[in-house]
Amino acid sequence: MRYQAGMKAYLLVFFGAGFGGMMRHGANVAVTRSLGSEFPWGIFLINVTGCLLMGLIAGWLAFRAQHVWSQDARILLTTGVLGGYTTFSAFSLDFATLWERGAHSYAIIYVLASVVLSLAAVFLGLTIVRMMS
Repeated sequence: MRYQAGMKAYLLVFFGAGFGGMMRHGANVAVTRSLGSEFPWGIFLINVTGCLLMGLIAGWLAFRAQHVWSQDARILLTTGVLGGYTTFSAFSLDFATLWERGAHSYAIIYVLASVVLSLAAVFLGLTIVRMMS
């Protein structure tokens, strides 16, 4: 029984991450076409919106729907979909690329703004849900 529950969680993460990854790719392509590729706006905006969504979903599940949503739904949405959507590994590569190109100012701004705004977005999401409770 324990093995089946574990395998189910892995499958939920697998399918959720696939969906989140497709969302990330589509958003990145759209933003890059709109704003250009000199600065990694697509990944930057994905990280910030992904963190806002994480705060909203985690807050909702913790404060508003704790007895309604199953652990499976939590795993699917947070670890799966949002884990596939947010892109800190791509973020790291973008930083390295900017740095290696000699765009040190852009690289530093990118790291600082991404981290600060993403953390602020998680807290904003949590605060919004708490205010609704």
